[in-house]
Amino acid sequence: MEAEKIEKIELSIQNLEEKKSRIYFLVQDTKGNPKASVEQIYRMAHTLNVDGYNSIIIHETKEYKGVGEWLDPKYMDIPHVSIDGQNLQISPEDFIIIPELYGHVMDQLKNFPCGKIVLCQAYDHMLETLAPGLSWANYGFLKCITTSETQKEYIKNVFRNVSVDVVNPLIGEIFSKKDKPSKPIISIHTRDARDTAKIIKTFYLKYPQYRWITFRDMRGINQDDFSKFLKESFLSIWVDNESGFGTYPIESMISGTPIIGKVPNLKPEWMNENNGIWTQTFNEIVDVAANFTQNWLEDNINEGLYENMINEGKTFQDEERYKTVLVSLFEQYFETRKDIFKTQLEKIKITEENI
Repeated sequence: MEAEKIEKIELSIQNLEEKKSRIYFLVQDTKGNPKASVEQIYRMAHTLNVDGYNSIIIHETKEYKGVGEWLDPKYMDIPHVSIDGQNLQISPEDFIIIPELYGHVMDQLKNFPCGKIVLCQAYDHMLETLAPGLSWANYGFLKCITTSETQKEYIKNVFRNVSVDVVNPLIGEIFSKKDKPSKPIISIHTRDARDTAKIIKTFYLKYPQYRWITFRDMRGINQDDFSKFLKESFLSIWVDNESGFGTYPIESMISGTPIIGKVPNLKPEWMNENNGIWTQTFNEIVDVAANFTQNWLEDNINEGLYENMINEGKTFQDEERYKTVLVSLFEQYFETRKDIFKTQLEKIKITEENI
């Protein structure tokens, strides 16, 4: 019996050393609709696989169609596994990474002896499926990856028994600086569709002289068109009070399209007065947009704004830096896991010697 335990533990250590341990990423089925959080999960899995790791996407139903319709088809080359009616093969040396929204799945996995990590991209979802008084730690999820230092501090203050690491999102090369003059179009992205409608209707009512300006709702657009439309626009508007990072403003900056946005409840560290036009009040957005429109028509926009936002955006397209941070983090996770197995192995051997 002890020999069998030793053999299993040694195999686990070997799998970790050879990067054969499976890293399962659970994703939400967006039904073909673009979603930044799902994109970032696929980006993580792909980056790790390129570095020799064994990442696998898991989804809840066999009908899952993936992200090929709205994201680079290369991401569908990542191995996919459905947990609907299938027995998920998880060994002690494997890792499973669950988005913060899936508290019910964490409960189902609480007795699994693998490494468990929460991926928290939206702090406002992290308590939705947890019973009052329960933490991720109650299900054995003692580690968390999040997207900003601001969000990290918030999570640490809520879940005191969970260690939190930060991996800033990587913005794809499909977003780049526009090379043609902007059109009289305002791109708008809000969490609540009612906010989009409210801003557009109020803008036209208060400033009827600008009714020839077109608004474009940026939700539900595939990535190719998304990047194209951002480049065409002379202005971008963003409202997301619960955002923990905000990829849309960064994508706007990279495209060379100035961004007007309401400061979210957790202000991300990248946001400053030099790389966008930020307001604390939702009702001010329409007036700020109208003022910007007038200045744009008069060619009176400070060139420093364009320069600052382009420079800010570029920092989130550094693929090598992103890879270094992500891979270093998983090297650390693998080393920690190996140490646990080595300690177990040592205890068994000591016990055998004392018999």
